Amino acid sequence: MSNYRAKHMIEALRSGVPSRAVGEAFSDARQGILQKITERMNKVRETGASDGFLYTGRYGEGKTHLLNTVFGLAGAANMVVSYVPLGKETPPEKTYLLYKKVMEGTYLPGAEQPGFLAQMEKLTPNSTATTEMLSYAFGELETDKLYYLLQAYVGTQDEEERYAFLCDLEGDFVNNALIKKSYRRVTGKVAKINQNFSKRKHAMDYFRFMSHFFKQLGYDGWVILFDEVELMGRFGKKSRAKGYAQLRKFLQPGEELEGVFSLFALSASYSDDVIEKRKEFQNVEAAFAEDDAARQDALTVLDAMIKAPELLPLTKEEILHVLEQIRTYHGEAYDWTPQLTAEALYEATEAGGYLLRTKIRAAIEMLDQLYQYGEAGEAVVTEMGEESLEEDVTLAAEDAGEE
Repeated sequence: MSNYRAKHMIEALRSGVPSRAVGEAFSDARQGILQKITERMNKVRETGASDGFLYTGRYGEGKTHLLNTVFGLAGAANMVVSYVPLGKETPPEKTYLLYKKVMEGTYLPGAEQPGFLAQMEKLTPNSTATTEMLSYAFGELETDKLYYLLQAYVGTQDEEERYAFLCDLEGDFVNNALIKKSYRRVTGKVAKINQNFSKRKHAMDYFRFMSHFFKQLGYDGWVILFDEVELMGRFGKKSRAKGYAQLRKFLQPGEELEGVFSLFALSASYSDDVIEKRKEFQNVEAAFAEDDAARQDALTVLDAMIKAPELLPLTKEEILHVLEQIRTYHGEAYDWTPQLTAEALYEATEAGGYLLRTKIRAAIEMLDQLYQYGEAGEAVVTEMGEESLEEDVTLAAEDAGEE
C-alpha cells in the first residue's frame, strides 16, 4: 500500500467521514450479516430477480461502513452501484428527486467517479442495445415518453437536443414539446405519447428503464445503497407515510425492477423513537384510509424496520483486529513502526465510551501522540452525541394539515 493510500485510510478514520477505501480494507468484521447480504445480492446477479435488505445499527457502530464494504463487493462483481443518503433533499416519497440523487451517485464497475452517460453516448440508431431498449420503453413502462425520447436522442444531430435528453436521463426532465419536435424531425412521424408524463406520478419508469439498460450493457445488476434512512424521522407524518409506501418498491420490488438489489441502513433507535412513540402504524392507516395498496406497502416497510437484523457491537477480538490494522496503516502512512500493541490501544480507548467510531478516533490520537512526541498520554476523545430523530419543524410544516 502506498503512503498516500495509507494516509487516506487514517485521515478518513480520524474524521469519521465514510470512505469506500476504508470499507473495502476493513471488511473482516460482522461476517454473519455480511454473508446474508452478499448471498441476497448474488442471488439477484444470478436470477435477475430484484430484492432488498434492511439492517439497523446504533449510532457510530458502522452502518455506513458496511454499505461501503458492499459497495466494493458489488463493483467487483460487475454490478453498477448507486449510493444515496435519504434526507431533506432526497425524500423517498418524491420519487423524481430520489431518482436524480440516485443517478448523481451512480458508479459503473471499476469507475472512480460517478456517471453513466458515456454508455448512453455509444448508442446508435440501429444497434442491438438501442432496438432492445426501444422495445422495452414502448411496451413495459407506464408511459411511453422514454420511447420517444430515446428515438429522438439516437436520431438527432443537434448537440443541444442530445445534451437535453441526456440531462433528462439524469433526472432533469425535459418537457414533451422538445421530444415531439425532435422525434418528428428525425423520423418524419408524429409522436403519439399515450399520456402526459408527470414526474410526480411516473418517475418509477426511469428506475425501471435504467435497471433494464444496465442489464443490456452487460452488467450483472444494479445495487442501490440507501444510507441514513432514519432521517425520515424528521419529516412530517404524511411525508413519512408516503415515504414508507414508496420504499416498498425497492425493499420488496417484485417485478417492478430488473436485477436491482437495494440495501438500507437504519438507526436501531428508529423503531422506538419514531415507529412506537409517534404511532406510525396508526398514522399510516389514517394517511391511506382510501388507498389499500399504498397502506399495505407502508405497513410492509414498517414491519420490516421493526424486524430488521441489528449490527451487534464488535467483540473484543474483532476490535483488536481493527486496531491492529489501524496500527499498521498509521505506520505505513507516516513511515514509522509504532511500539504500541493492539491490546494497549484497546485499553487506552476504553475510557472513550462504547462507540466503535470513538474508539477508532481515540486509537489514532494515541498513535499520533506517540509518533509526534515519542510518548502517549491519555486519549481525550470523548463519546459523540447521539443522532436526533426529532421532527424538523420546516419539513413538518410542508405537510398540509400537519400537526
